[in-house]
Amino acid sequence: MRPFFYLAAFIFIASCNNGDDPDGPAPVKPESPKVISYSVINIYPHDTSSFTEGLLVYKGDLYESTGPKGKSKLIKLDLVTGKPLKSIDLDTNYFGEGIAIVNDTIYQLTYQEKVGFMYSLKDFKKLGEFSFASAEGWGMTTNGKEIIASDGTSNLYFYQPGTFRLLRSLPVTESGSLSYNVNELEYIDGFIYANQWQQPYILKIDPVSGVVVGKVDISDTWNRVKAKDTERRFDVPNGIAYDSASKKIYITGKYWPELYEIQFSK
Repeated sequence: MRPFFYLAAFIFIASCNNGDDPDGPAPVKPESPKVISYSVINIYPHDTSSFTEGLLVYKGDLYESTGPKGKSKLIKLDLVTGKPLKSIDLDTNYFGEGIAIVNDTIYQLTYQEKVGFMYSLKDFKKLGEFSFASAEGWGMTTNGKEIIASDGTSNLYFYQPGTFRLLRSLPVTESGSLSYNVNELEYIDGFIYANQWQQPYILKIDPVSGVVVGKVDISDTWNRVKAKDTERRFDVPNGIAYDSASKKIYITGKYWPELYEIQFSK
């Protein structure tokens, strides 16, 4: 009986160590994004004729790109008054989208026209055009070495400045599932922040993994805008700008009457 006993014991132990053990370790559940609160520090006027598609601060100056076709512009603004200091109109065939500035060159996407433009920072002189990998152009930002763009899906695209050669793409995920409607972008202290189109959320994205590690709900600010909108003209939140020198963050939306300086919680 001893050989049979040893064989039975071996089979029992082996069965307890195979992948079918119901009491074994459960799969690790992806973490939900950290809830990030914010406070409004200052409020500035914003031109309600601006259908905001791109917003950034570069060397202390505020820049904005707007749509739609027939009304698309690239603008340098006085932050305090909201008045344009310099602007150019895009040809009526183009719908202006996100912008980024690298080495004093402004890059501007267009929506469905499959072309982007490069301008001199000093005088907005057109320097050239570029094509991009995605079917549509939405948001854009830079980490200083690469240009990062969105196309309204869950994807981010990393391009080489100058050539606009695609270096890599990155899917954005939230709680283990693909995110969606990733729109206007800003790079802040090592993370990509993104408006989620038609939603009151700003996503904080890890640029290596694509995981949404934090989420800001700006419903209170959006509701403030809606309360002012007696004619139902104002549109969705869109526009995040970061002044790396002053550490100030600004947000606005399409046709919004105000631009907000905000501060995220730690």
